[in-house]
Amino acid sequence: MRRLPIYLHLLRQRLAAGATNISCTDIAKELGLDPTQVRKDLEAAGNVGKPRVGSNIVALINAIEDFLGWNRVNEAFLVGAGNLGTALLGYERLKNYGVHIIAAFDADPLRIGTEIYGRPVLPVERLPDLVARMHVLIGIITVPGEQAQGVADLMVAGGIRAIWNFAPVSLRLPINIIVHNEELYYSLAKLSRRLADDMKTSHQTEGGVITHDHDASAIA
Repeated sequence: MRRLPIYLHLLRQRLAAGATNISCTDIAKELGLDPTQVRKDLEAAGNVGKPRVGSNIVALINAIEDFLGWNRVNEAFLVGAGNLGTALLGYERLKNYGVHIIAAFDADPLRIGTEIYGRPVLPVERLPDLVARMHVLIGIITVPGEQAQGVADLMVAGGIRAIWNFAPVSLRLPINIIVHNEELYYSLAKLSRRLADDMKTSHQTEGGVITHDHDASAIA
């Protein structure tokens, strides 16, 4: 699931460049992966290429998009029209990945009644009713952690079946609700830890300690 979107990005690039076929070896070489792993991934997605010929790029794109559900654009509601929510509303390429945000919800009176990238910002109290009436199945949460559980409960009450959660909390929801937690803080912590380890190794190799004393004037 993590590798297929990367393959898809490469395939679209190759198609735009005029290529018609591609092999597992080509994909693996371009992305620094094992050709056997690439072949197994593509077979799992339902596409089997021909030896020495490879796979038709258009057919392979369609197979991956169908496997991921990206060729069926699903409408979604977003709750939390702050900085992160606004960024997602402005990211039009989400449609390429099967999600179309059609409205945002917020509790801030200053945001309610406005539009962000052409989408209306509505009172969060209207969420359950509009979910039920419009049969929206995907909810996106971009509110602070202390508000996330209440928002999730409203989504489930309306009929949301899948939640993309950006809030830094674990949600308590019925087992039939699909939840994906976007662990931004975890990813940042992992990045910082790896950088710290790399810097420590570099300093030890150099046989000395390097200190960095940056201030605002240096950045300016």
